[in-house]
Amino acid sequence: MAEIVVIGGGIGGLAAALSISRQGHRVMVVERADRFAEIGAGIQIAPNGIYALERLGLGEAVRASAVLMDELRFMDGVTGEHVVSMPLTEEYRRRFRNPYAVVHRAELHSLLLNECAASDMIRLRVSGTAVGYDSSRDSVTVMLDNGVRITGDAVIGADGINSAIRRQLVGDGEPRVSGITIYRAIVRMERVPSELRSTKAVTWWAGPGCHFVHYPIARGSYLNLAASIDDRAPEAFAGVPASREHVLRQFAVLGETAQRLLQLGEDWRSWVLVDRDPVDSWSDGRVVLLGDAAHPMLHYAAQGACQALEDAVFLGDLLNCPSPDFPGRFEQFCQNRRKRTARIQTLARESVRLWHPSGDAAKARNSALSSLTPTELHDYVAWMHSAPASWHVPAGT
Repeated sequence: MAEIVVIGGGIGGLAAALSISRQGHRVMVVERADRFAEIGAGIQIAPNGIYALERLGLGEAVRASAVLMDELRFMDGVTGEHVVSMPLTEEYRRRFRNPYAVVHRAELHSLLLNECAASDMIRLRVSGTAVGYDSSRDSVTVMLDNGVRITGDAVIGADGINSAIRRQLVGDGEPRVSGITIYRAIVRMERVPSELRSTKAVTWWAGPGCHFVHYPIARGSYLNLAASIDDRAPEAFAGVPASREHVLRQFAVLGETAQRLLQLGEDWRSWVLVDRDPVDSWSDGRVVLLGDAAHPMLHYAAQGACQALEDAVFLGDLLNCPSPDFPGRFEQFCQNRRKRTARIQTLARESVRLWHPSGDAAKARNSALSSLTPTELHDYVAWMHSAPASWHVPAGT
């Protein structure tokens, strides 16, 4: 039995703690905040993420709290034209063996947290900000900003895109600023006119240099709104309040239906999107990164949480013996995961070209998308929405 320290108590860190503890190892999760909580609103979970949650024993609970989507709907945000929809019902669910779901991020986090709190193999610690680590041949020690040192057999950095563990391990500086600002709000569903509710669809409105997406969350009681604009923002910021008037000015180019939905938003907050370039390895002996600390991506592929959950399941499978060779297993983890996650990081960046063209380029995009059949659309996402075939790792010594 090993003693493993997980830095970061978000979705990825808690999922990793569950996955690893079920291999017979003791885990301490260290969260920088004074309590375990998750910020944000809606989160999309494709079938690969649902499968990971099933592996963690939470599939049924997530399905109970999620809204299962019937389609991904692409609209021309200026003309209001329905361009194409990817159906997510019988054929999709049969092919990918799971539905496409949306949940409130806090609900998913609570499910993971409650499962961790109920485990005798997991300890939860708050108010601990990691600033670095010190490795030896047989152990690794994490240093916290309050002077506390925590030693274990291995350390997993799940402390997000600004990870202190990554800063020491990879040393690639600050995240890349995308120049895109996203505005988020949630609206009670009863405030949404019935003809605009789309309670079983994730809907995108694409416009010149911007797009707007909405979908139901919290069992359909809220509508999640997220509007992105390529405003060349030069510096990152997070959670900054924005007035409704400001949001409406920013997206004035969008048509009537999109405007009606944006007008419902209150208590808007804004973020500048950031990510990082893919790297070949995110392990260093007995230390490894996971989720956004390892492969942060723009949210346009809707795979950030899914990839963190995949990481957690695969890492647990790798540590399925009493005394793992941590350096070897962590390097194997990187080798297995880096191609897939790098491909999604790149796709998420390049997808801006799909959302944001104008004029003739937008017309050409609409024409190309509208010509695709449901099977062709499913083929396009199959590599991403399918559960990786290589998750299970035979027991070792």
